[in-house]
Order: sequence, then structure tokens, then C-alpha cells
Amino acid sequence: MAESGRYCYREVVPFCAMVAVECTNVGVNVLFKQATLKGFSYYAFIVYSFALSTLFLFLPLPFVFQWSRGLPPFNVSLVLRIFLLGTIGFVAQLSGYKGLEYTSPTLFSALSNLIPAFTFILAVFFRFLGFSQCFFVNFLIQLFVEET
Repeated sequence: MAESGRYCYREVVPFCAMVAVECTNVGVNVLFKQATLKGFSYYAFIVYSFALSTLFLFLPLPFVFQWSRGLPPFNVSLVLRIFLLGTIGFVAQLSGYKGLEYTSPTLFSALSNLIPAFTFILAVFFRFLGFSQCFFVNFLIQLFVEET
């Protein structure tokens, strides 16, 4: 019995969470496209999406997690980091939704799934990851070396 619960926790729950996130992403893209076609502002949509995500993420936190130690000190450095993260998120969302204006939600959702691949390629290109750390690159090198 415990083994099936462990399997569900390790295999099924992450898969279901991934499917739920992708469905939500596609739904938000379609909703955004329809809302902007009817004249809704980009800025208002982003503000509403940030407000909703804040409600869904932060309201259940005290009920799920209980901190055993106190909260970290609230200083200027922390406030600036939060502000910078919010600004980068706002600009990224604004750029993405502005691009969605020129294409379909289907293409936008498909391209957004390629972001991890682009991040990996850029990390290898800028040497954040060495070739010894890249399993996929090592696999391709071995594959092509064995064929020749």
C-alpha cells in the first residue's frame, strides 16, 4: 500500500501538475487573444493576471506550510530584488502578449514550450554549462562519433 502511494507521489502528481499548467497556459493565451480583440487593454490583463496569481499562490501558503523559524529580515535589498523580479516578469509578459497580437494562441503556446530548449542552448553557448555537464550533448557526440 505504501509503495503505491509513493509511486503516485513521485510519478502521477508531477505529471498531472504539468498537464494542468499547460492547459492553464493555453487557456490564458486564448482568453487573452479574445479579450484584446474586443478592446481589452494589455496592461489591465497583466495586472489582473498578477492579482489572480497572487491570490492563488499566497493565500493558501499559511495553511500548507508552517515556518518553524521567523521570517527573514525585511530590508532594502529584499525590496529591490522583489521589485526587479516583478519588473522583469511584467516586461516579459508584456512582450509575450504583444507578440500574441500578431499570431495565434496555438503557435504562441507551442513556441512557449521551446523556452527551456533555448535556455539550454544559450547556457551552453555562454559556457554556463560545460560540455561535461551536458548529458544530451555528450549523447549526440557519442552518437555521431560511433556512426563515422
